[in-house]
Order: sequence, then C-alpha cells, then structure tokens
Amino acid sequence: MVQALSGIKVLELASFIAGPYCAMMLADQGADVVKIERPGTGDENRTEPPFINGESAPFMLWNRNKRSVALDLKAEEDREQLLKLVDEADVLIENFRTGAMDRLGLDYETLKKRNPRLIYASISGYGRTGEFATKGGFDLVLQGFTGLMALTGPEKEGPHRMPIPVCDIAAGLYLTVGVLTALQARAITGKGQKVETSLFEAGLSLQLYEAAGVFATGEAPSRLGQKHRGVAPYQIFRTGTDHVTIGVAQQNFWLKFCDILERPDLLADARFASNHERVANIDELVPLIEEALVKKPAEYWLEQLHEAGVPCGVIQTTDKALFHDHARHREMVVDVQHPIAGATRTLGVPIKLSETPGSVRRPAPLLGEHTDEVLSRKADDGRATQKIAGRF
Repeated sequence: MVQALSGIKVLELASFIAGPYCAMMLADQGADVVKIERPGTGDENRTEPPFINGESAPFMLWNRNKRSVALDLKAEEDREQLLKLVDEADVLIENFRTGAMDRLGLDYETLKKRNPRLIYASISGYGRTGEFATKGGFDLVLQGFTGLMALTGPEKEGPHRMPIPVCDIAAGLYLTVGVLTALQARAITGKGQKVETSLFEAGLSLQLYEAAGVFATGEAPSRLGQKHRGVAPYQIFRTGTDHVTIGVAQQNFWLKFCDILERPDLLADARFASNHERVANIDELVPLIEEALVKKPAEYWLEQLHEAGVPCGVIQTTDKALFHDHARHREMVVDVQHPIAGATRTLGVPIKLSETPGSVRRPAPLLGEHTDEVLSRKADDGRATQKIAGRF
C-alpha cells in the first residue's frame, strides 16, 4: 500500500523525545526513517525504565517504524557515510545543542550545498538565535520558563510540573507540521529549506487563553486549579459516588444543565446569567452545583447529561483509557512483535487518512540493527524508494 509519505527518506539525528517524536510521526505515514545513533550507547532514551526483557518501553514507543544505524559522527569515515546518506535524503532532523552541528560540519549551510532539496529540521530548547540559544533545555525547565508551571496545580499551592512532557511533544508536533509544510513548498519551488522550532516556542504557543488575557489586561494569569479561564462551569465535579467532568461551554447547555439539576433558582440568579458572570462568580457557583450533584450517583447524572447533549464524562486512569473498547475501535492500541521484548503494545497512529492510512509497520530498532542494510543502500522493507511522480 502506498502511504502518504512513501518514498520520503528521513535521517534522524536526535535523542530524547521532541526530535524522535517528529520522526515517528513521519515514519507512521510511510517515510523511511533512519535513526543515526552513537555506537555502544545510542539514544539516551534507551536507558529509561520500565524495561521489557532489558528493552526500554518508552524508547520502543516513540521509535517504532524506524531503522537504526550506528555511526560515530566525530570519526571522519563515519561522517562521510552520513554525508552520502544526506545526498539521498529528503529530510534531516536534529536536536543537538546549538553549535554542535556546525563543529561537525553538518550545519544547514554546508549540507544545503550538497543537497539543495534537503529539508533541515532543527529543534532546540530555546531556539537557535537569541541570548539563550546555547543553553540546553529540557521539558522540565521549559515548562517553568514559559509560564506553564505557574498556571498548573491548586490555586493556593506553588507551581506544579505537568506530568506529561507537554513542551517536548508539542515541539515535536510543530516540527512535523514544519517539515510537511516545507515538503509542500519544495514541490512548488524545487528547493529545500531550514525548519526550526523549540520547546520555548511550543510552551508559549500553547497558552492561548493566557496570552489573550495578558495582551488585553497586562496582568499575569492566575493559577485556577479546576476552573477554566474563559468558560463556566467547565471542570471536575463531585457527585454522590465518583467525580465527573462537565463542560457547560454554551448558554443552551447551561439552560439544560440547570433543568437536569432541578435548580431553576440558578437560572434566575443574576450572578450566573451569562458565561461572563459565571466565570466571574465561579467560586460561588460550584458549591451550589455540587449541592445538587452529591444527592445522586455519577451514573445517574452522566445518563441525564448525555441524553440532553451536555458534554460530560467519567474520569479514567490511563490503564483504563488504553484498554477501553473505544481505544481498540479507534486503533489507538496496536500489537507489536519486538525481537527481544517479544509481544508488546504501542500507541496507534492518531491521524487517520482514508486513502493512504498511516500504520505501525515495524517495532523500534535495536541499536545499529540496520547499519549494514542502510549503508549498502537497501530499501526499507524491500520497497523501492524512488520518488512518486508529481510529489514533493
């Protein structure tokens, strides 16, 4: 089956999450991704627990659909091998510290002369220019620097780190969009270009409500805990049994919600007449809502709300969410056979294409598993890697 990115050759010179996540997204859609790793140690993520038969489960998850080549980029012979791969590549992804690729002779200006059609995708902590360009940056640090931590957690506590690597993942997604955009531009101009983003840009760009508020008022956004900055009520609520989520994001939902609660007094209360008033008076509103909700079990309220079309839901732990029937139906959990870890599972492809669907075709590679295969220029999975006419 021809996939959307069949015939696109990608070199990944990246470790940890952001760069490899971008490469995985491209690989899922059919690109032939060759991951260049240091001999002996490879990507640092190979050391992260938990392990399955000695193989890192995190590494395996976001490095599927790739081939691994072990090269010492400080060794002239290995660097020459890489340059030969660059000559045939469509995309190169790197997340080295600023200046490192220049010292290796692998900077964009140098590689562009060898391959003018190359898309050079670069990701860093703070961006490649400015006073912080040479600083290393991890998700933890950038969550703090961009303001995300100051927004997270209970209102009366200190800053909290989001437990997911949100800056890493968002930066990887933005870089993916950049690569695809550059490929489309190349189809028009015939020329490659440099694509760049950073964890800094990612962390800032996620703060839509917060940025709008700062630009409008000049004031720092407060920590809200369960509350939403622009919509109310839109949060977690207690019921007679479990906690549930309820999102009353439209005025007609508010009318239905009050009817279900059998609280016409809330509709008559001027403090809650519109979304603007409800946001301003949310601290007074929540106890009144929960006063009604705790009288009956969660199942009762969810059934009533679903029937009325008011967005709501149960709160699941990750294991329950992954093994929910809907996750399987949407193919978000996929079985994989790894040569060492054995039968494992990985996340499915989140982008669904009707005519050229993405897929999980191979498990994460062992370190250097495909060195001989790639350097001898054998095609991925035995498929021809010529460009498909009229594309890119």
